[in-house]
Amino acid sequence: MSHRSDEEHQDGVLTTTRRKVKRPRLYDVVLHNDDYTTQELVVEILRVFFHHNDTAARQIMLTVHHKGKGVAGTYARDIAESKAAQVTDFARANGAPLKLTVEAN
Repeated sequence: MSHRSDEEHQDGVLTTTRRKVKRPRLYDVVLHNDDYTTQELVVEILRVFFHHNDTAARQIMLTVHHKGKGVAGTYARDIAESKAAQVTDFARANGAPLKLTVEAN
C-alpha cells in the first residue's frame, strides 16, 4: 500500500514547495585616486588581493588615475569589507595613503 498525500492522490501530481533563496546584495571595493600612491603599487594590489591579470590590473589602475576611482572587485559585503581592510593595511605598511571604500552595487 502506497502512502501518498491527499493532494498527490487526487491530482496524480507530486508537488513540492521550494523556498526562493535571495542572493546576498553585492558590494564594490572601490579604489580612489591620490597624489601619493604609486601606479605600480596599485597594480600590485589589484594582482595580489583581487586576482586580476596584469592587463586588467593596469586598465583598472588607469581608470582610477584618470577618473578618480575604479572598482577593484565585487563581493558579498563581509568579503568586500575584509578585502578593503587588508588592502588599506598593506598600503599603509608600504607608506601609501590609498583610500578604499565599499559601495553597494
